[in-house]
Amino acid sequence: MAYTTKAPMVPPAETKQNPAAWTSRKRTAYGWTVTVMLLILMMVSWADKAILGIVAVPIMKDLGISPAQFGLLGSAVFMLFGIAQFVAAPIANKVKAKWILLVLCLIWSVAQVPVFLFASLPALWISRLLLGAGEGPLAPITMHAVYKWFPAKRSATPAALASAGVTLGIVAFAPVIAWVAAEFGWKSTFVFLAVLGVVWSVLWLFIGKEGPYTSVQAEHAIEGTADQGSTAAVAAADRTIRYVKSFATPTWILAVLCSFLGYWTFTVAMTWLPAYFETVVGTSTREAGSMIALPAIWGAIATVGLSWFTQFLGNRGLTTRVSRGLVLGGSTLFAGIMVLLGTLASSSTAALVFFTFGFGTAPALFALTYLVVAETTSIGQRGALLQISNACLTAGGLFAPMVVGLLVENAATPAIGYENAFLLTGGMLVAMGVLACLGINQQRDRKRLGLDI
Repeated sequence: MAYTTKAPMVPPAETKQNPAAWTSRKRTAYGWTVTVMLLILMMVSWADKAILGIVAVPIMKDLGISPAQFGLLGSAVFMLFGIAQFVAAPIANKVKAKWILLVLCLIWSVAQVPVFLFASLPALWISRLLLGAGEGPLAPITMHAVYKWFPAKRSATPAALASAGVTLGIVAFAPVIAWVAAEFGWKSTFVFLAVLGVVWSVLWLFIGKEGPYTSVQAEHAIEGTADQGSTAAVAAADRTIRYVKSFATPTWILAVLCSFLGYWTFTVAMTWLPAYFETVVGTSTREAGSMIALPAIWGAIATVGLSWFTQFLGNRGLTTRVSRGLVLGGSTLFAGIMVLLGTLASSSTAALVFFTFGFGTAPALFALTYLVVAETTSIGQRGALLQISNACLTAGGLFAPMVVGLLVENAATPAIGYENAFLLTGGMLVAMGVLACLGINQQRDRKRLGLDI
């Protein structure tokens, strides 16, 4: 029996306020406007994280911080990251994304205050802990917000664009932050980011709005495709699934582990690569801050390009096990190989090229992982599932700076310490990439969960 639900009738007075009643062109245009705003928010967020690595050497010199202490400081932003996401998980399905994102951005701005007021190690700790609490829930809430503005078959590219803020934030702001630090001192960089956060919050108050694609049934009604799915199939796709069952699927486990290592890898790049360029290669603070933009540039290209590729493959009729799962596993494998080649390269130029592709591909894994894990639950539960998934995968950022700091401090020379850290990172990525290619299968796991019939 065909499913024939008609588009919902909307009272004239509510038409302007309800995106479900807008024309397709207007709805899509506003969806892209929201996506661009969220892209900028992600850019500011990752500039907040990257700032510590860019001004690492001046901070360590001025405050007398050792590599091990700095490694712990780099991990501080992730200590409340996961906790904040578990707290946000039940809220994500109930409170509008507009208000959650507004509060988060204001928290980041406040988090910068202790640093430029007190400029001490305790102030840096307080700032990074507060920043982590505010930024933890960002990525999954952002993805959930974007997904609600586009039908499933067209959501991968806009979601990837928003996710590209992970790298574009560094591309856009790393040279600026390095310049501000060189001209006005490293404390001024924190003031700069606080102001950016406040400006975005004011704009979002007027622009932020919820999208209408809140369930499979709603999507069918809005798109006029109700007759393409049976009543049973639509009901199955929207059914409630116990979260623990989603977490137990090989698809969820392997996808999250891919981005756990992606987060590990990119956090190593943000926290330690500028210091590596300064202490081992011999560049200046400004040059090191600019060089970190190279992996970020490739990361932005890879994030949008790979997500577009998954959407292209899906529209060609390939299953998501191939279009998303194999692309995620293959990208993880590629990133690991590039990091290993960069570590073993005989010249600094070759190392920079390989590191650009290796460290830069890592953040592209996030957008792919969100697409894959979102398939292990219903749309109504997606916000909470993405929060919990992100809490697990971002733990890579908690451990990576500490491990690298210990390896660098305890090695015979800093160069050997960095080499060991990069070999460990590349090796783990290669192993996980192979496992993901073999084990991720959304179609198999959705049937086991009862989401597909």
